[in-house]
Amino acid sequence: MFFRELPEPLFPFRFFQPFVEAVKIKETKHKVQAVKKLIQDLPKPNHDTMKLLFSHLHRVLGFSRKNLMSTQGIGIVFGPTLMWPELDTGNMAVNMVYQNQIVEFILIESREIFNLDRK
Repeated sequence: MFFRELPEPLFPFRFFQPFVEAVKIKETKHKVQAVKKLIQDLPKPNHDTMKLLFSHLHRVLGFSRKNLMSTQGIGIVFGPTLMWPELDTGNMAVNMVYQNQIVEFILIESREIFNLDRK
């Protein structure tokens, strides 16, 4: 509820479309670079919160056999909670697909995106 009730989502409105465009990139290496750059460009509180949240979600995923949460499940739950367009123009179903894909991708690539293995 905390993330859903923010006046502006964790992924700020101005970043919605750039993240959508980044997740459309076919080449994984380039997609990681594009998403990583966008996350680095976020305001520091958003960046730091996102890093902590995705680190936690990565741990949740480590127990997927017990908690039955897959990357897809986490994407479905957190995609619309962490990001949404400022104006509801366009197709809500299409936006939801991108929201889920973005969260899934960041979760899968979180070690690289947030340099989690580096001190």
